[in-house]
Amino acid sequence: MGRMLDVGDKAPELSLPDQHGKTVTLKSFKGKQIVLYFYPKDDTPGCTKESCDFRDVESQILRAGGVIVGVSLDGKESHQKFIKKYGLPFPLLSDEDAAIAKAYGVFKEKNMYGKKYWGIERSTFVIDPAGKLKAVFRKVKVDGHADEVLTALKA
Repeated sequence: MGRMLDVGDKAPELSLPDQHGKTVTLKSFKGKQIVLYFYPKDDTPGCTKESCDFRDVESQILRAGGVIVGVSLDGKESHQKFIKKYGLPFPLLSDEDAAIAKAYGVFKEKNMYGKKYWGIERSTFVIDPAGKLKAVFRKVKVDGHADEVLTALKA
């Protein structure tokens, strides 16, 4: 595994399909701060709460010059259902081969009920308009996270 990404590092480029199959890159959001959040799975309790919390502060994030982009290993049909069910106003990208999760160092071996498997460790990166990492949140605890991100965005 390469070294961990840190504040001040250049954000790894990404090119992933959104829920409509349209390719999204960091350059798609020129001049904006990007809140890039990686989450384990659509429509599971923690991910739903986190996504809904981001939905609820979205207007404040937009006012701070930011955009929200979610990434998981789910395909676009799953993303479409998740977005529809909770009225999520931002794109969700499909990283089905985990290439981007690996580039950001968030694809980890996890242990659930004694079973080991690989998946996304909940993490959020705030990327400044120059494409550098402004804030890095790893092993995110969902409660209060959206506010934490908002504070970083305004800093």
